[in-house]
Amino acid sequence: MKNASVEKEEKIPEVKIPMNLPVPVKYSLRVVVLILLLLQKSWMSLTATAVIFTVVHIVFGGWISFLFLFLCISSILYYAEDGLLYYPDVPKNSRVVVLEPQYLGMPNETVYIRSGDGTLLHCFLIRQPEPVCTQAPTILFLHGNAGNIGNRLPNVLGLYKWLGANILLLEYRGFGLSEGKPSENGFYEDAKAALNYLHSRNDINSKEIILFGRSLGGAVAIDVASCPDYSSKIWAVVVENTFTSVPDMAKILIGSFLRFLPLCCHKNKFMSYNKILSTTAPCLFISGLSDDLVPPSMMDSLFARCGSSLKQKYAFPHGTHNETWRCQGYFHAWTGFMLEIRKRDAVLADQSTTRTQPMLHSVINAV
Repeated sequence: MKNASVEKEEKIPEVKIPMNLPVPVKYSLRVVVLILLLLQKSWMSLTATAVIFTVVHIVFGGWISFLFLFLCISSILYYAEDGLLYYPDVPKNSRVVVLEPQYLGMPNETVYIRSGDGTLLHCFLIRQPEPVCTQAPTILFLHGNAGNIGNRLPNVLGLYKWLGANILLLEYRGFGLSEGKPSENGFYEDAKAALNYLHSRNDINSKEIILFGRSLGGAVAIDVASCPDYSSKIWAVVVENTFTSVPDMAKILIGSFLRFLPLCCHKNKFMSYNKILSTTAPCLFISGLSDDLVPPSMMDSLFARCGSSLKQKYAFPHGTHNETWRCQGYFHAWTGFMLEIRKRDAVLADQSTTRTQPMLHSVINAV
């Protein structure tokens, strides 16, 4: 059954600014777009602020009313960052309708898990047929900042068929059919809960769990992989078209003048550039060089800084932000990467056996 709603993976709202404009004009347009978005998403708060400011100014006057106005505007801007980063309602009805994998011929279980704070999360677990599922690698799919897990099914179908993998599709809090509101720390907890869930299953290969994140999902994957308590629970990390940090993206999308803004002013940070240094699991970086949202140079920076002893990077000249997975050779990059990990694991196993043989020989002689 074909459904037009899954033809495009992840429609991220954005306003195209002509690239041939003078830099001051281009930045001015970006600021105007930002102001319009803030007005759209925070008009009720701004209206309430204006009314209260008028009352305070009449009653107290002078600097007290303007101090109040400054604090209110700062607070609105701080909390409005969520509305500028997370788009759970795009495409339309994404919080109501989630296409199930069975419509694309993939057997699935609908799973609900609890995050660390009790938030109920909606997931799909897609397993290979028995007994293959117990030997196949399992991918924990961490999606981007818009839509729901149903919008990613065309990509998931390729992972299921070409890699022969099991896939757990996690729907973050505030997205799709999951409870709660989107938040940076909440996403980290959601991914950790999903990883714990996979390790609780006895019908999959928990020794080969791959964290895969695209765009915002890549930042979530890097955070979990850099956490000492969870790094031993994963086999590998794959990130695609992700960024170094949200403050870095803000400088590019809005203007370089934001470099003077203190880090504490950013409600959402996703500091992947700092965390990737602590990531020791094998890492694959997939970069679409035609990505017009996240600069491919950010993927280069993450790859160079990655602390893993086994890391690879594949660049696809025609790869766009959301659809690099459609490029020729995409799944080959995955299979080649997994082959390298298995080769490394085999060498490490041989070395471990060689080290233990003299010890076993001594025990036998003693007996």
